[in-house]
Amino acid sequence: MATLINRNPTLLDLAAVTDPNGQIAAVVEILNLVNEVLIDMTWIEGNLPTGNVSSIRSGIPAPTWRRMYGGVQPNKSTSVKVTDNTGMLEAYAEVDKALADLNGNTAAFRLQENRPHIEGLNQQAATTIFYGNETSLPESFTGLAPRFNVSPGNATPAPNSENVILGGGSSTDNQSIWLVVWSPETCHGIIPKGSTAGLQVTDKGQVTIEDASGGSNTGRMEAYRTHYRWDMGLTVRDWRYVVRIPNIATTGLLFTAATGANLPDLMYQALEQIPNLSVGRPVFYMSRAIRSMVRRQVSYATRGSTLTMENVGGRMTMNFQGVPMRRVDALNAAETLVS
Repeated sequence: MATLINRNPTLLDLAAVTDPNGQIAAVVEILNLVNEVLIDMTWIEGNLPTGNVSSIRSGIPAPTWRRMYGGVQPNKSTSVKVTDNTGMLEAYAEVDKALADLNGNTAAFRLQENRPHIEGLNQQAATTIFYGNETSLPESFTGLAPRFNVSPGNATPAPNSENVILGGGSSTDNQSIWLVVWSPETCHGIIPKGSTAGLQVTDKGQVTIEDASGGSNTGRMEAYRTHYRWDMGLTVRDWRYVVRIPNIATTGLLFTAATGANLPDLMYQALEQIPNLSVGRPVFYMSRAIRSMVRRQVSYATRGSTLTMENVGGRMTMNFQGVPMRRVDALNAAETLVS
């Protein structure tokens, strides 16, 4: 039997979201974080019930200069099999039936109170896309940061280390800028084979639960329950199409770039690492503070800025060299120094 926790809405909550006419008022969710990475990701159905197995090219066949009457030995490329797992992100939303029915706007009130649960799923998904690590949390999936966490100067660099461009920071207040080219052949999200893409919402209707609002004498009560489930994972099929700029120390960043990282310069370097930007959907990801500093540094450096504002699908989109710059609040976290 489920337990109704203390954070479920009270009469005070109902009053806060109801207008004078008794209708559910529109609430500005000022505490909601912005994670625009979910706008851009390509999603592909995996070939496993729990993930996806990809063939990743690990070697290119070398051609031969042939002379007249000389032979050429057959050759082939090499590839490796990589398995990426998916995780199940779930949440339950419960609200007192009497409270939801109080003014006759049951469906609207339930939707209003379920929005924080949806936002929680949003934030957790975005955080895992970048920082998820199956080593520390096997139930989740491995994101981008654990795959791009070694620099070219490391004693044991990884093959994809050349796509890790250090931002010069050496303290503990570091953040990253990411450049990802989304496509089925480069980097994409995965859903388990035979499952439903995106957030699945199931209205469980009216259920009887325990009231655990306080005290030891708990009893039964009627509530409405909604179940949310999101099955997802991540595959990097071609690491050449993902670039990380870590070690950007937020302390000391100046719009003149006199101290701290020169962000536009680092982003130019990242663009040059991508073999072909047209093979997919290229996007920069960064925190709000970093994106603001990029704008200020570009504006200071040149009047003819490469930064533009374009109206895309009703959204004002900020571009750098034609590549959208997305704000991802999940990237606000202080990251471990990459070496």
